[in-house]
Amino acid sequence: MPRLKPIVARTPEDLAKAMGLSAAAAKEWQVQHALLRRLKKIVHKEKLTHAEIAMGAGTSRTRITAILNDDIEHVSSDLLIRILGSLGYRVRVSVTRVDTVA
Repeated sequence: MPRLKPIVARTPEDLAKAMGLSAAAAKEWQVQHALLRRLKKIVHKEKLTHAEIAMGAGTSRTRITAILNDDIEHVSSDLLIRILGSLGYRVRVSVTRVDTVA
């Protein structure tokens, strides 16, 4: 059996490229993970139960549990924003141009 060579991805863009995905997909992952990190901090700080979060956000407790366990494969950024909004938080978006070296 041939040995597999591990691929090291240092950035979301590198990971997306290794997986055959676009740089845009990598950016979407970055946004979702930033939202998820903030959501986890809020849940921990405010000692919220998954049921409380689900009720306020209009989704299931099972889905909240999956999200807080980092299972966001089929979770939209919209849902993460809706959950944060239901907890009394506002999400602000900043768009800046990235100058790349050619």
